[in-house]
Amino acid sequence: MKRTDFLQKMTLGTAGLLALPQLGFGKTSDEKVPYKPEIVRDFVGAGHRDLAKVQTMANEYPNLIYSMHDWGNGDFETALEAAGHVGNKDIALFLIGAGARPNLFVLTMLGKTKLVKPILEEYPQLIQSKGPHGFSLLHHALEGGEEAKELLDYVQSKGLTEKKFKLQ
Repeated sequence: MKRTDFLQKMTLGTAGLLALPQLGFGKTSDEKVPYKPEIVRDFVGAGHRDLAKVQTMANEYPNLIYSMHDWGNGDFETALEAAGHVGNKDIALFLIGAGARPNLFVLTMLGKTKLVKPILEEYPQLIQSKGPHGFSLLHHALEGGEEAKELLDYVQSKGLTEKKFKLQ
């Protein structure tokens, strides 16, 4: 083979390989595409009050249970956190059952004293933590009702009086 023929075939071959991704070849099924922000916002919004919508959307988009919406100024919230700060135990328990990751605020609302209290004993500064929208652990304990009464008494005994902190 002549040198010019070799270079010509190599150039065409390389161009063909470079074109494969643009033609849809060579893409893997592992390619991740972010959810549209409107879908995440709708899911998180439903997390406050609409169990049926949460269930439908979680079925259609299973990884939404991990998604956070930014309401602005770094005020991030998941659907589980939404359920937590309004005391919606049915939605919270559904999402946890689906694999959503609970945090201190949600666990407080659910009255999980055996989980929350040791964390606050180990890290006492967390008593002043800001949840979504600045809601405190006191707020979440109040939203938890009778099930969270022990945690309500506990956070108050630690000096927590604020229901909501200002987000800066």
